[in-house]
Amino acid sequence: MAESILGTSVAVFLVVSGLVIGFAAYMTGQAIANTWRPVWQLWVYMLLFGLAARFLIFALFDGELLSLTGYAASTALLLAIGVFAFRLTRARKMVHQYPWIYERAGLFGWRKRT
Repeated sequence: MAESILGTSVAVFLVVSGLVIGFAAYMTGQAIANTWRPVWQLWVYMLLFGLAARFLIFALFDGELLSLTGYAASTALLLAIGVFAFRLTRARKMVHQYPWIYERAGLFGWRKRT
């Protein structure tokens, strides 16, 4: 069942989308947060990374290239990784750059100092 949804085996999906392209998604999320760009730009890159993941699965592991559900699953996983890195980096940057205004509020947030 999972192979028909993902267009390949679960192991191949996790290695290519989760590890290989996932590392690129994590680094992209950090880069966007470090350069103060808006989070919507991350969506554009993750849509492209989803295409790259589908191509690598097709070219290296003989997976299905035009699997819409596989593309959606890859893109969703990559978007989750990218947003995780974005929020983590943005929260760290806000607290370190403006320590007199903000303090850490959890892993992904900040709040005004009282």
